[in-house]
Amino acid sequence: METDREERGEPDVEQLAGILEGLAHSYHGKERPVEYYLQIAGEKLPLNELLGRRLTISYLGQKKCIACGRATNKTFNNGYCYPCFVKLPENDLCIVKPHECHFAQGTCRDERFAETHCMIPHYVYLALSSDVKVGLTRKDNQVKRWVDQGAIRAVPIAELPTRRMAGELEAHLSQYLPDKTNWRKMLKGEVAERDLRQIRDEVYEYFPEAFKPFRLKEDEWVEITYPMLEKVDKITSFSLDKQTEVGGRLIGVKAQYLVLDGGVFHAKKHAGYQVQVTVEPI
Repeated sequence: METDREERGEPDVEQLAGILEGLAHSYHGKERPVEYYLQIAGEKLPLNELLGRRLTISYLGQKKCIACGRATNKTFNNGYCYPCFVKLPENDLCIVKPHECHFAQGTCRDERFAETHCMIPHYVYLALSSDVKVGLTRKDNQVKRWVDQGAIRAVPIAELPTRRMAGELEAHLSQYLPDKTNWRKMLKGEVAERDLRQIRDEVYEYFPEAFKPFRLKEDEWVEITYPMLEKVDKITSFSLDKQTEVGGRLIGVKAQYLVLDGGVFHAKKHAGYQVQVTVEPI
């Protein structure tokens, strides 16, 4: 179902099996829905083309670490085996709590990783998903981050030279704004209409003096549209640890969720699972 497969003249694939790698996506502006792909064993299943068709995801009984490839009975932090969870820098606690960065103490898990991922400019931003939240992300990674969170609108409000500084500002501002998304409201589209520029101007009043020089004043926010055929009234979460097969008519994709008529499937949480995806013909 990948574009290069079509170019080679091969028939459309109705089944795809292998280790699930989560969702990939590309953003082409607010006028077009985000293009989503389900990644399995190096193949990409173009989900926008499959809206309205029935998908079945079957768990084939094996899990493999997305970093080292070893078989594991349980995955941690969206696809890692336990040794990689406790050793790799991308799984350190400071990734989710950047203000607790311990690079200066000489205890970083991987200084090269820190130099390329943490000691670089980061944005602190406001995003509207279920309600306005404050967050942070690496500069030039912001749209990917906003799509992964299911934001429909977002704007950066500060640019900091390091991840730790961005984390300190985010932690401070989280006293006044949420820093988490209500994923159920986000998927239902229950989003209050808010003026991010007005809220940004109000939030500037909460900036500590040391962070005021890093404020940004973007004229326009980013707007994001998702491929959704219809709204969802009831949210049931599917888990391959509880049932070996899940499925339904694909009615949308948002954040890292496949929205099916019978429930929602969080693809990233199932990274590392060996699955077979079956697409029923129209």
